[in-house]
Amino acid sequence: MAQLSGTPVLILKEGTQRTRGKSAQANNIMAGIVISDAIKSTLGPRGMDKMLVDSLGDVTITNDGASILKEIDVQHPAAKMLVEVAKSQDQETGDGTTSSVIIAGELLKRAQELLDKKIHPTVIVGGYQRASDEATKILDQISVSMTGLDKKVLISIANTSMNSKSIVGARDHFSAIAVDAILQIVEKVDGKNKADIDMIEVTKKQGKSLTETELVKGIVIDKEIVHTAMPRKVPSAKIALVDAAVEVEKTEFDAEIKIEKPDQIKAFLDEEEHMIKGMVDKIIASGANVLVCQKGIDDVAQHFLAKAGIMAVRRAKKSTLEKLAKATGGKVASSLGELDSSYLGTAGLVEEVKIGDDKLVYVRDCKDPKAVSIVIRGGTEHVVDEAERAMHDALSVVRNVVEDGTYVAGGGAVEAEIAKRLVVFAAEVKGREQLAIEAFADSLRVIPRTLAENGGHDPIDIMAELNKEHTKPTGMWYGVDVFVGHAADMMKAGVIEPTRVKRQAVRSASEAAQMLLRIDDVIAAKSSAPPAGGPGGPGGPGGPGGMGEMGGMY
Repeated sequence: MAQLSGTPVLILKEGTQRTRGKSAQANNIMAGIVISDAIKSTLGPRGMDKMLVDSLGDVTITNDGASILKEIDVQHPAAKMLVEVAKSQDQETGDGTTSSVIIAGELLKRAQELLDKKIHPTVIVGGYQRASDEATKILDQISVSMTGLDKKVLISIANTSMNSKSIVGARDHFSAIAVDAILQIVEKVDGKNKADIDMIEVTKKQGKSLTETELVKGIVIDKEIVHTAMPRKVPSAKIALVDAAVEVEKTEFDAEIKIEKPDQIKAFLDEEEHMIKGMVDKIIASGANVLVCQKGIDDVAQHFLAKAGIMAVRRAKKSTLEKLAKATGGKVASSLGELDSSYLGTAGLVEEVKIGDDKLVYVRDCKDPKAVSIVIRGGTEHVVDEAERAMHDALSVVRNVVEDGTYVAGGGAVEAEIAKRLVVFAAEVKGREQLAIEAFADSLRVIPRTLAENGGHDPIDIMAELNKEHTKPTGMWYGVDVFVGHAADMMKAGVIEPTRVKRQAVRSASEAAQMLLRIDDVIAAKSSAPPAGGPGGPGGPGGPGGMGEMGGMY
């Protein structure tokens, strides 16, 4: 609203809430800090889990940052930006989501202290940007390069990523599976290693224990064999992959066929059967003894296939067919007419396996498959779900190191080292930006400090010990050993993480903090009124206050 010669002029729609200046900034910063604090306790091997109950009463138990922020229904617009940080971190690197959000929250906390000292937000943003660029350079300088595909290093990487997960009892088993799976699908593209995680089919099945989780050198199809008379086990399989229906096409429009004599019905049915038999004959002629079809298989076709001793699976997913082609060396035929022996894939064994109440088809012992499957087992649904999240993180970090070939020490060591070097860099910068760079360095130390707190140790003592070690030339890789409560050489302890994860965490946290600091005006539209008679309608309680209610964080 503005005043023009005593007359009020309405500019914004009635009911719109507006927060300006310092209160808008403080509000946004507070929202970011609350989100960061909500997941702080999950960091590290001694981190706690969160139980999340959705509106339907479904329960998720996890300490995976991205999963927690996905599940909690965040309302505050500034807090949503921190949720985006976790999402982008998960998409880019698959790990380090909790770290990135904690760093972003700490950057906002330090920025608030600088704002209270009357330092302009633009100066802080400029300092944060310079610090972020310098931190990335330092990371590249101190990263260790992996020689070849060192399996020992890769297993340490996978172990570190799963240290903080609740499946830590089966960690070694899962790490070995994750490393073997990535090494199996890795390919050279333009002289560089490329590993596409989508080529690893992860199937969850409740029952047995985590240690029964297995890697299948081939693909597991989550379908059962279509006909009881078909073989349940086919050794030396020749597999036809077909993206076409093995049934007579129905007309797209309603059609009537006038039949006057009973023998015309027979001729009609005989012709339909003859057409289906022709389709099956093409499959038999190709030499296939296993058929995986993306579409339907007619009952009559199933009978003929069973008589020919061919195992068949119908309505397989398109992605499963693509993975099968990569694993078996076959090609997907888009019609039965083009199917011949050159399209067939091979596998040592195809068999139907009963797991719990479900039946799955295992395509095993493929020759150098470029797509594999992992079947995750576990006692309860929650255990299996968390095991899948842990496996995703492990596969992602191993992929990162296989592709980039660089890694750094974990346990807060790399953050402490970057912080130490940023303080030196800040001393060379003139003006108030120096304070922002020092604040950025201090924010990075939140990772070792939180690890110490979550381990039940005194963070002040550990941070003092850590700072002392990092002043020595040999102390670069000293981090927090949460099990003993002292600083220790993380590289020697085998606690290592991909450089890519750390780089992305620093960058995305810095970008989110900078974006929030630039906002000095929040204009929130009035929330739309609910329908009459519903909540907030006549007789019902008032509806939500929309984004104007900045007090409610989520």
